[in-house]
Amino acid sequence: MSSIRRTQHTARAALAASTLTLTLLATSACGPDNSSSDAAASTAATAAATSAAATAAASGKAPGLGLPANLDDLKKWKTADWEKWAKDYAAPAVAKGYWTVEKLLAAKPVDQLKPPATTPTGQPTQAPQPTAQPTGASTQPPADGGNDAPPQSVEAQADAHPYAKNLAVFGKIFFDKPGAATLDPGKLGQHYVCSGTVVADPAHPGKSNLVWTAGHCAHQGKGSTFNENIVFIPDFNAGGAVSGGKRPTDVSQYAPYGEWGAVNHVTSPVWEAEGGEVGPAAQYDFAILRVKPENDTGKSLEETVGGAVPVWFNAPRDQLNITNYGYPAAPPFDGLELNHCPGGKPSRMSFDPSRPPMLAIGCSMTGGSSGGGWLSTKDGKPALVSNVSVGNDALKYQAGPYLDDVAAGLFDFISKKG
Repeated sequence: MSSIRRTQHTARAALAASTLTLTLLATSACGPDNSSSDAAASTAATAAATSAAATAAASGKAPGLGLPANLDDLKKWKTADWEKWAKDYAAPAVAKGYWTVEKLLAAKPVDQLKPPATTPTGQPTQAPQPTAQPTGASTQPPADGGNDAPPQSVEAQADAHPYAKNLAVFGKIFFDKPGAATLDPGKLGQHYVCSGTVVADPAHPGKSNLVWTAGHCAHQGKGSTFNENIVFIPDFNAGGAVSGGKRPTDVSQYAPYGEWGAVNHVTSPVWEAEGGEVGPAAQYDFAILRVKPENDTGKSLEETVGGAVPVWFNAPRDQLNITNYGYPAAPPFDGLELNHCPGGKPSRMSFDPSRPPMLAIGCSMTGGSSGGGWLSTKDGKPALVSNVSVGNDALKYQAGPYLDDVAAGLFDFISKKG
């Protein structure tokens, strides 16, 4: 819930509720706002996207930024395909000392993607009870459009200071939108904020420098490019140093593990090609950052914070019991406190039934929590299964992308590139 861009065409709806007790091992392991109109707009957008893909397929050309006409082909991409696509993989270094406490505290959330008043199938969003869904992904578009009834609302719970050691994997992501420094030089109004999670890196076991977040927290979507001056601060304000109006001068008081600038970044090709304009892009709203510390100690991010969360791709939906974490910054929250929602069993939310339906849970977190990690238990340990993308502040629910083979391919690419 933090850095997703405002659009006039987007639509989103439906989520669920239940609980996960987080037991992170201390060993090793929000975005452009979208003022959606209605279901008709979503249907029109989907039809337009489908028509564009069909035209591209007929002409032999790929739509968007190198997307295959058939998005299922993304799941088959090899390293060479990802290499060809990820031309702007490297992130410009953040100047040392750029993120002062004044800039950090002035950073504002860009609203999470907003769902419409009804679901894409026309069902009123006030319907309270989600429906349990079968395991696995279907190869055929679901007859119901991939949507369940919306979930019951769930109130976010603030974590007490000082934060438990196992919560250090969660943090805040600060950034400037592309060109902001030129458009608004020297002003505090150019800074924005999201949430992120330290995830385990299979290519560097025990020494991960990877952070999972929402696509809109890294890239502005269709027709734009990556955000600038991206920095991750794990365990932000763990001791409450900036709570209650306090303004410490020592960075270590609010950034106990330092500031980690992005050196590489990738987001889904679908988000880059369609993001911020078309509802179905939210179904691929994820990104991964590779970071390095401002003050290098020779230790990785995982070693520094004491852990990392593995990512669970293609997780069986009926086995999930989700708790999500983030730093909500839009009212009634102030962005200074880590919160979580025991969302429980997820329901489905979809804008394009040919794409994997999103996971949806009840949660009252607002803008600023975009990109925050969604955890469930796998083999007795927590694993990341999604991130905050869509949110309805009034009905208190959120949705995140289902991490399928496309997400797995992107993750494998950045893991092996590091």
